[in-house]
Amino acid sequence: MSPRSVFAVLFAASALFAGAAAGETLKIASPQRGSWEGAIPELGTQAGIFKKHGLDLDIVYTSGGGETLQVVISGAVDIGLSAGTAGAFGAFAKGAPIRIIGASSTGSGEVFWYNKSSSPVTRMQDAHGKTISYSTTGSSSHINALRFISEYGLKDAKAVASGDVSATITQVMSGQIDIGWCVAPFNLEPLRKGEIRLLAKGSDIARVRGQTIRVQIVNAAALAAKKDAIRRYLAAYRETLDWMYETPDAVKRYVEFSGLPEISVREMMKDFITKESLQIDRVSGIAESMQDAVQFRFIAEPLTDRQLADLVQIDALK
Repeated sequence: MSPRSVFAVLFAASALFAGAAAGETLKIASPQRGSWEGAIPELGTQAGIFKKHGLDLDIVYTSGGGETLQVVISGAVDIGLSAGTAGAFGAFAKGAPIRIIGASSTGSGEVFWYNKSSSPVTRMQDAHGKTISYSTTGSSSHINALRFISEYGLKDAKAVASGDVSATITQVMSGQIDIGWCVAPFNLEPLRKGEIRLLAKGSDIARVRGQTIRVQIVNAAALAAKKDAIRRYLAAYRETLDWMYETPDAVKRYVEFSGLPEISVREMMKDFITKESLQIDRVSGIAESMQDAVQFRFIAEPLTDRQLADLVQIDALK
């Protein structure tokens, strides 16, 4: 073989190896940088799990599920984690090019509301005339704030957007809003120190406990073009979730990534976020979520069975 032929073979082999090593890139939007749920793509990438499935992830972070919806709809990213279920219903009903490819969180046990410990309000049922915060319009915290007002008959209470967890606690402690929203393990340290008081978890409302409150969504064009990659993404996501609850190294990596105290992370895994609540293979409580979406005017009328079959693509991707 001539030197030129040898060079051509080596060049072709190196190009093939480089392509295989690089993997296919998916763009991911994840809300609340540093949250346990939102860290799944980051931790799976650090552990080499997504690479094993031939994927590179380009991860961006948003301030909540409403913003995540918008970047997926625009096509700026392929997949959005933790979009509010009712918000996804509403966007799809208006013609947004999104599909649901998995659950993200079920039961709402990790989302909680709090106020300053000096406040005379000691439970959510007494929050008449108070401002109750949520992250962004269309998020799961938004619909939960509306649920509290409706369920407890809170007179003159108002749901207000406050942004991410960091911006929210600043507004609570400065008196700009009365009741802040949060997701564990954020703010568990000031809760332990008695600086803030836990008023309610989303799961305190009985009908919410069996509902998938957040879902994973994909841009419809991305799903059509990258269906195999998205299947591999879901397989890697499941594998990462197993690793996070079974391997001590996962907690260590998460503490380094989030900057949160390990004691708060352990408390979160024990009392707020179970592995089962993060399963992705079924969207539970669709009928109840649909009722909420209509009641709180995310949609004018329930989606039809045909619309739901088009929107929810979980079985088609298994």
